[in-house]
Amino acid sequence: MMKKGEFNFGSIRHGVRDLKDRLIFIFLSLIIFRAGSFIPIPGIDMFSMTKTFNEQRGGTVIEILNMFSGGAFGRASIFALGIMPYISSSIIVQLLTVIHPKLAEIKKEGEVGRSIINRYIRYGTLLLSFVQSAGISFGMKNSMGAKGLIMIKDLHFYIISIVSLMTGTVFLMWLGEKINEKGIGNGVSMLIFISIVSEIPSSTINIVEQVRQGSIDLVVFFFIIFLILCITCFVTFIERSQRKILVNYARHQYRRRIYSAQSTHLPLKINMASVIPAIFTSSVMLLPSAILTWIERKQPGYLQNLSTLFNSFRPGKPIYMLLYSIIVVFFCFFYTSLLFNPIETADNLKKSGAFLPGIRPGIQTARYIDKIMKRLTFIGSIYISIICLIPELMRELINIPFYFGGTSLLIVVVVIIDFISQIQMILMTNRYRNILKKTNFNSIQNL
Repeated sequence: MMKKGEFNFGSIRHGVRDLKDRLIFIFLSLIIFRAGSFIPIPGIDMFSMTKTFNEQRGGTVIEILNMFSGGAFGRASIFALGIMPYISSSIIVQLLTVIHPKLAEIKKEGEVGRSIINRYIRYGTLLLSFVQSAGISFGMKNSMGAKGLIMIKDLHFYIISIVSLMTGTVFLMWLGEKINEKGIGNGVSMLIFISIVSEIPSSTINIVEQVRQGSIDLVVFFFIIFLILCITCFVTFIERSQRKILVNYARHQYRRRIYSAQSTHLPLKINMASVIPAIFTSSVMLLPSAILTWIERKQPGYLQNLSTLFNSFRPGKPIYMLLYSIIVVFFCFFYTSLLFNPIETADNLKKSGAFLPGIRPGIQTARYIDKIMKRLTFIGSIYISIICLIPELMRELINIPFYFGGTSLLIVVVVIIDFISQIQMILMTNRYRNILKKTNFNSIQNL
């Protein structure tokens, strides 16, 4: 029996063990993900494919796809599609829940409705992965088949390639959901994070080699490092910033005791949507660039009269940056509206006997919170646009010889911050759970 004031080391060991199990699960999952990115599609010479890809990839869209897949796209791996079909499917289904009345009703059904929506997202992922894998398979056969990189017959290659790519995407979707369940943080974000981080060593070696050869001035190199550090500090500052709304609790009486009025704060993040708008926007912006690039390679000179339009959709161009900013703003407001409901928050405050000073409970409180949330979301959308587009602009002006994107940097910093916060939350939850168990046990003993 534990004496009064004695510290419970067993509860701490239990919390550390739970955290260790989660960290081991994430570590093993990411090892499996990285190992799978080196498994080529059957029937393709992997080394010749990598060499040919490095010679032909000049387009930025290809580099972005390769970055989000952790280099699997350039190696023609079974994970070449990465997790992007799942993200695209999530965008489509979430938009339909706002537009379609039946889906909107399903979404309001709580946990049951959420499971149904997730099932639709999985079906959409399967459909999109089939379309994209078919496009990649036909593209590889037409552009690479003549060079002897495809070693099996046409029909066999199409079937094997499509099935392999679809299986890889479905497996990554399942792995991401398992990380959500048994790991730490968001599984999809973790997979994208490790994909981006895995490309950092090769990019660093590349730029150091360029500096050594004199292709990049040493001043430019240090300016790039300084820019990355400044963006990292700025992202960390914004992601940790909150707008605190004062909340008062009225004095109340319980039995014969009178409890005095208390005050607390309702914290609202500046960027409540986190990194999701940047990922969604990158996925959407790949579509027009990919289509135009495919048409140009399929039929050279076909877009000669539309060369201005073709170049306008390349990263770093004014029209691209304007369209990117508009889509970021849209997804920031859209995703924030899915995460945060001012009316529900106002009702919860009213039920708990809380109120905002000078604001009537109910609909007036909801309008006040909604007004503040819209201002914060607008600031957050501008912040995401700036972070994502400044490196694109610098890449266009300085001509950095590798893909340096603000989206990737934003994802890396936000995922690390979220990962650390999740670890702290797990430890704190275990600590409070053990305190409650101890309190209940002592209460029973005192009866």
